[in-house]
Amino acid sequence: MVKAILDRAREIIEAESKALMNIPLGYSFEEAVDILLNCKGKIITTGMGKAGNIAKKIAGTLCSTGTPASFLHPGEAAHGDLGLLAEGDVIIAFSTSGKTREVIEMLELAYHFGIDKIISITSHPDSTIRTLSNIVINMGEIKEPCLLGLTPTASTTVMLAIGDALSLILMEKKQFTRDQYGLRHHGGYLGQKARQNSALLKQNAEF
Repeated sequence: MVKAILDRAREIIEAESKALMNIPLGYSFEEAVDILLNCKGKIITTGMGKAGNIAKKIAGTLCSTGTPASFLHPGEAAHGDLGLLAEGDVIIAFSTSGKTREVIEMLELAYHFGIDKIISITSHPDSTIRTLSNIVINMGEIKEPCLLGLTPTASTTVMLAIGDALSLILMEKKQFTRDQYGLRHHGGYLGQKARQNSALLKQNAEF
C-alpha cells in the first residue's frame, strides 16, 4: 500500500514537472515583461477559484520584489471593487480555460476605466480572454493528473511558475537591492536575512 501511494505521488509530481517543461515560452512573454516594466500605474492580478489563489500570490510576490500590485477578485469587482482600476494600470488575468464568466465580464468593463493593457495567462486555444487581451502568455496543452482529469493542479503549477518568472525578471530589470527587499519584509525572517546579508556585504566592502 505504501509503495502504491508513493508511486502515485511520483506520477502526480512528474505530470506537473512535465507541464512546466512544456510551457511554450515565446516573444509574448518578453512583451509582457516590457509592458509591466513600463507600467505607470498598478499591476492588477485577477482570476477565479484556484487560478485566483495563484493570482493573489503573484500580486504578493510582485509587491515584495519592487513592483506594486494588487489582487482584484472578479466576483467582488461586479459589486464595486472594479473601482480599484485606474488609467495606467495593467491587468494580468489568470485562467486556464479563459472562459470564466466573472473574469470575462471584468476584462470587458476594464476598458471603461482607461485600461488598455491586459495580459492573459491561459491554456485553451479558444479562450475568450484571448480576444480581450493585448498579450497572451500561452500555458500550453495541459493534462491534469487528477484521475477525473478535472482538479486544477498541473495548470495552477504552470500559472505559478509563469507568474514567478515574470516577478523575478522584473525584480532583476529594476536592479532591486537587498536593502529594498529588507524594507518590504521588516517583520519576518526573510527581511532579517536580507538586512544581515546587506550589512555583511557593506562590512566586507570596507576592507
